[in-house]
Amino acid sequence: MNRSLLYVFVLLVLSGLSFTASMLKAESSPTAKEQGMASQTRTTTQPNGEEVFRANCARCHMPPMSLSPRTTGTVVMHMRARARLSRQDEKLLLKYLAP
Repeated sequence: MNRSLLYVFVLLVLSGLSFTASMLKAESSPTAKEQGMASQTRTTTQPNGEEVFRANCARCHMPPMSLSPRTTGTVVMHMRARARLSRQDEKLLLKYLAP
């Protein structure tokens, strides 16, 4: 009897943890309305390279200050596919990172 109670207790704890994790994930993800507002803001104003970097790259990277233009071009080209950047964003990043 004790063993079955232990299994029930463990099952309840794990289900509570998964529910809490899913609620935290739902709170942290932007709603469709917020995403729509962000896309409207982006289309109405022309972003500069620094804004593109902060929105896409700064989540994982600090801005490098000493890369050659050739190296920067290669890095941006490879990361463009991973970050799903547009061609315009790629050009703005190149101007920002290697002026």
